Amino acid sequence: MSSTFGERQLRLRVLEALEARMKGFRRPEDLWPLRVPREPVQIEEVAGQALRDEPRPFDPLSLRSRTLLHLEWDDGSTWEAWVIALPSGRKLYCDTGGGESRMLASGGRNEGEDSDRAFLDILARSGGGEFGIEMSGGAPSRVRSAIADREFLVDFFLELFEVSRSEASVHAQLSEHAWPPEDAVNTAGGSDFRNAVERWLRHALQRH
Repeated sequence: MSSTFGERQLRLRVLEALEARMKGFRRPEDLWPLRVPREPVQIEEVAGQALRDEPRPFDPLSLRSRTLLHLEWDDGSTWEAWVIALPSGRKLYCDTGGGESRMLASGGRNEGEDSDRAFLDILARSGGGEFGIEMSGGAPSRVRSAIADREFLVDFFLELFEVSRSEASVHAQLSEHAWPPEDAVNTAGGSDFRNAVERWLRHALQRH
């Protein structure tokens, strides 16, 4: 059996175990169209149970279909929100940070990008609390995202920073790097802090 075929078989076993665990997710009305576990589910734990007879270590990120957000701070720490496309066509929304990967929510096969945006909207407005995590650490210095809509990203980070009270870290980065106001993506209208977030995001995306 080739190593490639063997790896595919391992992935399939883990995906089946994740889908089985996902069936126990609940669907609160205020989190529509997402389903969520009662608490984040560690993917390493599910994979370990599914591959008890397999001596090789399993990397949860090998299941990743795409990355929604990758954030990096100057101290080298990172956090990533990413998606697993299950064989059934449903999606699992996961995160990786602090040395572990977790299942946070699931979205339906027919909801397309709507569930992606819903996941990020809920993540921002709750600071991660609705998914059992806490978004902290201030503004990252580098950002990578599969979301092409810059205005959506500005709205996401604006709400996240306000909820997590990270405004000072945004202004600190702008001051530290001396990025001038004229570098703002959109200086017309809106709050001063929104303009600051636009400036910060433009450079954070460029620095990655």
